[in-house]
Amino acid sequence: MTTRERILEVAADLVDRSPDGDVSTRAVCEAAQVGAPALYRHFGDKEGLLSAVVDHGFDKYLATKREYAPGADPIEDLRNGWDTHVDFALRHPNLYRLMNSPAMRRPPEAALESHRILTRDLKRAAAVGKLRLAPELAAQMVMSANVGVALMLVSRPATYTDTTMSRRVRDAVHAAVFTPDVFAPGETAAAREETEDFRIPATAARLNTLLHDSPGPSLTAAEGALMSEWLDRLSNTEG
Repeated sequence: MTTRERILEVAADLVDRSPDGDVSTRAVCEAAQVGAPALYRHFGDKEGLLSAVVDHGFDKYLATKREYAPGADPIEDLRNGWDTHVDFALRHPNLYRLMNSPAMRRPPEAALESHRILTRDLKRAAAVGKLRLAPELAAQMVMSANVGVALMLVSRPATYTDTTMSRRVRDAVHAAVFTPDVFAPGETAAAREETEDFRIPATAARLNTLLHDSPGPSLTAAEGALMSEWLDRLSNTEG
């Protein structure tokens, strides 16, 4: 194990066992049996160390997503993605709070990769006409709600005791970004009418995703950019 790896392992363990999730560089140096210059040489400063700790811990969670072959149903994948995100937060509360702390001036790479994976799966939903709005906006909505629920569960467990809360919020947010037929496939007239209301935004989101994935030679770069802007505007129209 290299010096950097030893410092990282020790820091991660101290963060996990800390009452408030904070650690001092002195404590890390003492536990890793290294001098302060070695720590600063590898990580720059305390924020650099903590950012590396977050990436180190969250990387284990992302490893399962990187190796995971997308299923046939992107909606089910997105439901599972929400649930595994919350489960990770509950199993590693200090790490999760640290990852989302306002004190972190630069977002850890692991958090950015998680957002990219979410956007990828939402694009899959858009490609089959199941998304009401542009995948990028949908990703912001879903991630904001997912992180908010997870933070409340790990920060205020005495208040947030209802075990169904996360699922209820998940379904409410998904209802706002997916087309109605995802939840009520082809039954009542009311549901069919609501589906019609979102046909244009859903079609625009789907077409925009398909054009990004397989750009045709019939449009110039400028025309493609303008088409994408128009489709974004249509897909993000509030119903």
